[in-house]
Amino acid sequence: MTTSENASDIVVVVHAENSVRGLTKKQLVDIYMGRFKHFPNEEKASPIDFSSGSELRKEFYSALVGKTERSINAYWSVLLFSGRATAPKKVKSVKDVIYSLDADVSSIAYLRAKDVTPDMHVVYRFR
Repeated sequence: MTTSENASDIVVVVHAENSVRGLTKKQLVDIYMGRFKHFPNEEKASPIDFSSGSELRKEFYSALVGKTERSINAYWSVLLFSGRATAPKKVKSVKDVIYSLDADVSSIAYLRAKDVTPDMHVVYRFR
């Protein structure tokens, strides 16, 4: 990981037309760990996640919940097997994130700050 690429340059975004303007870390944990399916304003939340093996995914979950990718995968295996939650939509690239956000205003995703477009609104910044 280079100095320019670390958890402090990861942001969480929604489509610019989404009414959510900010989230707490706890709210993000609840959304990304399958506890909540809605934003605090009760609108649907559709989390987008990078595929396993993505360096950004590893950094995101380490910063969000302090867990390794292996732990996150095990966590989701249990939840999916039990039927208690639906895993975030998996994408392979930043381009896929942009497409998914454009297609669904309820989507929420994480990116490097440099990849944010004018069609997105930052709702959380890791510090």
